[in-house]
Amino acid sequence: MAEFLTYKEKPLVRCKNEIYYGDMSDPYVIRFEILSSDNDIASKVSVQLLKSDIQLDMKDRIVKETTKNSMFEALDFGLVWLERALKG
Repeated sequence: MAEFLTYKEKPLVRCKNEIYYGDMSDPYVIRFEILSSDNDIASKVSVQLLKSDIQLDMKDRIVKETTKNSMFEALDFGLVWLERALKG
């Protein structure tokens, strides 16, 4: 099994401008997409709470989505959404 960077005991995986946070064995994960950046600092980030079932079409996997003006703000929203979804 591949080793991934983790944050708060959940995998954090980056591929180009996309970052996935969460365990694919859980029902939900968070997807961050860096839409724009200034001097290598994300200035516009899309946040999506996704169902982790990859058999579904992407449009059917999206539970919530928003766009934020910094990676910090995006992480803040994403982590809360994921925590609530996994509890609920």
